[in-house]
This record gives sequence, structure tokens and C-alpha cells, in this order.
Amino acid sequence: MSIIADTPNKIELYRMLVLRKALELEIKGIYMHRGRTAYSTIKKEYNIRGSREKVLEFFSDVINAAQQEGEING
Repeated sequence: MSIIADTPNKIELYRMLVLRKALELEIKGIYMHRGRTAYSTIKKEYNIRGSREKVLEFFSDVINAAQQEGEING
């Protein structure tokens, strides 16, 4: 799968995809970097509350809705 992120909206959606994948890894116990976790970043920036699993579920719905609007291919 390849994504061309050539607009600000596509860049933001690509970032959201990376955050979702990082959160999936955190749930499995793997952390991508030493700094702030994807879980805390998503909760703060998108004002989502709940456990890691609930945040992942809701955040995935947000991403899927954005993809269905045609803002990103993939």
C-alpha cells in the first residue's frame, strides 16, 4: 500500500494512521520511542477518554470515517 500525502489533510491523516499503529504496538507491550506514548498523545490531541483498547476502537472509527470521506486513499 502506498500513500501520497501531498496536502495538509492527507498529512494529518497519515499521522493518525501512524499513531493508531503505535497504539496497537503499545497494547502488545512494545513502545516505539522513549518519549510520550501514542496513547497519551491521542487522548490529549483528540480529547478521547478510556482504556487503551477503547481509545483504539474510537480512534479507528475516526480514521475510517475520514477515509470514507475521500480525504485519503488506502
